[in-house]
Amino acid sequence: MAKSRVVALTAVVLLVAALGVSRLMAAEKNGVIMKDGKMRLLQDGKATWPMDYPLTISDGTEVRANGTVRLKDGKQMHVQEGQMVLMDGTIIEGDKARAMQK
Repeated sequence: MAKSRVVALTAVVLLVAALGVSRLMAAEKNGVIMKDGKMRLLQDGKATWPMDYPLTISDGTEVRANGTVRLKDGKQMHVQEGQMVLMDGTIIEGDKARAMQK
């Protein structure tokens, strides 16, 4: 009986921990995403409303509604379908994150 309680309690703790980690990871995903050919604001990892104004992120990079990204040094790139630009300057392509080229 005691062994089954320990197993059940362990399962509950692991489940709660897993849910907490996924919520933390989603919370880190605030920024913008190119979805269906349009830039959309990204809140807690979910695409919300269409982006209709330029957004300047914390490192000074400007992201425009047409998907153009202008880095602080003046270099430009274009966000591709499925790419996310996070508020810390990280670009995520699918599940792979990388720092912006500077």
